Amino acid sequence: MTTTVPTGTASPTAADEAVGATRTETDSLGSVEIPAEAYWGVHTARALENFPISRRPISVYPDLVNALAIVKQAAARANAEIGVLDQAKADAIEAACERIRAGEFHDQFVVGVIQGGAGTSTNMNANEVIANVALAAGGHPLGSYDVLHPLDDVNRSQSTNDVYPTAVKLAMVFSLQRLMVEHEQLRDAFAAKGVEFGHVLKVGRTQLQDAVPMTLGQEFHGFATTLTEDLERLRHTMPLLWEINLGATAIGTGITADPNYAATVCRHLRDLTGFEHVTAADLVEATSDAGVFMTLSGVLKRSAIKLSKICNDLRLLSSGPQAGLGEINLPARQAGSSIMPGKVNPVIPEVVNQVAFSVAGADVTITMAAEGGQLQLNAFEPVIAHSLLQSLAWMTQGWRTLRVNCIDGITANLDRLDTMVSTSVGVVTALTPYIGYTAASALAKTALLTHRNIADLVVEAGLMSRERVMKLISPARLSGIEAITAAIDVVEMEELADAGTGAGTDTDGGGVADASGEGER
Repeated sequence: MTTTVPTGTASPTAADEAVGATRTETDSLGSVEIPAEAYWGVHTARALENFPISRRPISVYPDLVNALAIVKQAAARANAEIGVLDQAKADAIEAACERIRAGEFHDQFVVGVIQGGAGTSTNMNANEVIANVALAAGGHPLGSYDVLHPLDDVNRSQSTNDVYPTAVKLAMVFSLQRLMVEHEQLRDAFAAKGVEFGHVLKVGRTQLQDAVPMTLGQEFHGFATTLTEDLERLRHTMPLLWEINLGATAIGTGITADPNYAATVCRHLRDLTGFEHVTAADLVEATSDAGVFMTLSGVLKRSAIKLSKICNDLRLLSSGPQAGLGEINLPARQAGSSIMPGKVNPVIPEVVNQVAFSVAGADVTITMAAEGGQLQLNAFEPVIAHSLLQSLAWMTQGWRTLRVNCIDGITANLDRLDTMVSTSVGVVTALTPYIGYTAASALAKTALLTHRNIADLVVEAGLMSRERVMKLISPARLSGIEAITAAIDVVEMEELADAGTGAGTDTDGGGVADASGEGER
């Protein structure tokens, strides 16, 4: 049986190569015509025909391609060391892997990211490309597998079932490293704004209703703190990805591999990556278990959802600019409407929101795929790998654009913030320990009805001197920066005679005590 590679492949490069000169390769199912210049072979061709699903080749994830090359390189070293692979062949394989890691031949990794077979097509694609790169470097025609074979040599002592999950974990480590760098820089950007806005007073809100004053700096410092917590969760996840099952081969029993292979290949993988890889204690369990992927996915979802909430806050705080909160100004990035001139939208927080939605959806996919595994292998690791690598990539780029195109350029609308605080009834909460809840409630009601300044109402009611009230509602006191620790003597107040006017009298004629016990009006 002879078949031709279909033109509807997972990669434009593969499609271009499908027309023109060919070479014939054969597997157990028959012969296939392969584009003469393609570095992939018959097994990859089968995958291109079988899985025209995603239209996205695995090369869209360079970390995965590089991870596959590193795993094959470590295997070649280990096989040569234990004496099951000729040193010259091992050297040729290693040289090919180095070239791939340097960025060459990535366009030859053409199988679709979504595939059946638990990643077999991906492993086969890697075996064939590495073999043919080595053959070409040695002056041999592509497909000269009698000289160097993709399976007998490149895949020696291996199975897809230990190569693929190891490469996927390694790819995730690379991607996670970049995400953590961006995550830390984003955290630092929020922290810098916390310092910049440290003395800018604003109204805090609960349930979208005015609460008590705080500083804008406290708000941004809170954002930075939540990002710090998530960064720690990401760091704690990293070592879980270092555990590998190389040497497990098909189901964890190590069939076809030398007893010394697992420890040897793990050591070489550590040398190549610099990570503290360890061989799983139970290779049968490790070959079928997808728990680490659910753990990573859960941490990514937590991080993404929490940052999405922060982006919601940024959109609310910048809403308007005239009919919204308008407390902060986000950098204007593009025209916001094709019909409303001058409109500018919070597009950067919006795109981060959408990244978070995608990450949350991917978490469901990963959960279902992990649950769907059966017996000694999970066949659904390709969709797990795709979902996690996409989430990692989108989060990394999303976090960066949020920092560079939004957070770094945020400014405070100082005049509006000052007006909102000075007329906010939340300010009266700071006076409650001194004038009592009843008087404070009446003042709050008056302020709401008359839209007058709280400090003016307190002074007019004869409750305190202006100097005293301004001290008690200073930014430091209102925001809690200056703590009140001593006991406060509350002066008993009669219910205000006319809440609408803000009038009130002091029942004992004495001064209102401050935190130090001094009576002052």
